Amino acid sequence: YQREDAHNNTKLRHFMPHSVLDGKALRRAAGWFAEEEYFSDEIAESATRILRAGGLIGVGAHGQLQGLGYHWELWTIAMGGMTGMEALRTATINGAKIIGRATELGSLEPGKYADLVILNSNPLDNIRNTVDINLVMSNGRIYDDETMDQVWPEQKALPAYWWHDDEPNQ
Repeated sequence: YQREDAHNNTKLRHFMPHSVLDGKALRRAAGWFAEEEYFSDEIAESATRILRAGGLIGVGAHGQLQGLGYHWELWTIAMGGMTGMEALRTATINGAKIIGRATELGSLEPGKYADLVILNSNPLDNIRNTVDINLVMSNGRIYDDETMDQVWPEQKALPAYWWHDDEPNQ
């Protein structure tokens, strides 16, 4: 929250009530650590050493913020020197292995579940490209990322959320 402007993220503002987003994102000004008190780099470097020594490292958002929390965790783990592919594996197959579901999840193979995000930009070029999402596939249905309107196998608009009429104009 301190380093990203979640409050003014258009997509978050569409998919999350303004009051909830305010409660999470506007508290940045007070109560957060000074920049020199963060140990993310050191923790990520340790995770990279563990991974390269044969250990399993996974990514988890810990309920921080729907939509962005997982990306933030992935970006943080990559700060420790992991290659883009190593970081993506921590977010996919390694996580599936850690929870004992690698035969069902975590990679694209026949017989596995395959919920996907289809990106516009390559995360191997820049790990922050994981938020440059074009489409989402869930349970065999494809959705537009910006609106979550279903676009395949049939087109269906997502109904408006209850808070859309109550949102302040910004």
